[in-house]
Amino acid sequence: MANELDELSGPTMEEGRDVNVIAKQLEVKVGGGSKFFDIMWWFLPPIIGGIIWTIMKVKAKNHFQQLQQKIQHDASQIDNYLEQRVQILTNCAKLLDKAVDLDKDTFTQIAQYRSGNGAEGDAARNEYASQIERIGRSVNIAFENYPDLKAHRELADAMQQNSYLQREITAAREVYNDSVNTWNRDVFAWPTKMIVAAKAGYTTRIPFIADKETKEAARGVFF
Repeated sequence: MANELDELSGPTMEEGRDVNVIAKQLEVKVGGGSKFFDIMWWFLPPIIGGIIWTIMKVKAKNHFQQLQQKIQHDASQIDNYLEQRVQILTNCAKLLDKAVDLDKDTFTQIAQYRSGNGAEGDAARNEYASQIERIGRSVNIAFENYPDLKAHRELADAMQQNSYLQREITAAREVYNDSVNTWNRDVFAWPTKMIVAAKAGYTTRIPFIADKETKEAARGVFF
């Protein structure tokens, strides 16, 4: 018997195809056969079968309730990392302002000295060189005496933390999507879980979706 999907003989799409997450919740429904199956347990064998079936449905109900709590927990983890990242980026913005001021007051002045474009011309190069050394020492002293001015190092540390948090957010979204996938699979697991899900009015859940701007940026050229 041949494979239904044959990667060797096609058909293929050379132009490719982008994919998107469908933001739609599917309602769980059961037909008359499932309703008959639900009632039948009380007659085969009498009473005992109904009790067993009731216990199975209670377990299925507990499963869904616990899974809902896990999905809530996974979503909360994402929120926690996002909150941390907002704080880190806020600190980065403040540190960057300090870094810009520091560059403006010192390194820009050093660049001017090195260019030799001062009013005195080439004759003042040696004096400029001495001033560069003094500015460099002043910067080092400022870094040692005023920790708040260590903007460059702190900015690098903050950006490293930002990168770490971004990876954690991605991992947390994967965990969340796994839980959502478990839910979406189980609500259609016939007979017990699907019948319980239909009676409870459950629907499928929508996994994480990247926003439009992120998708467009991912298609861009970075190098």
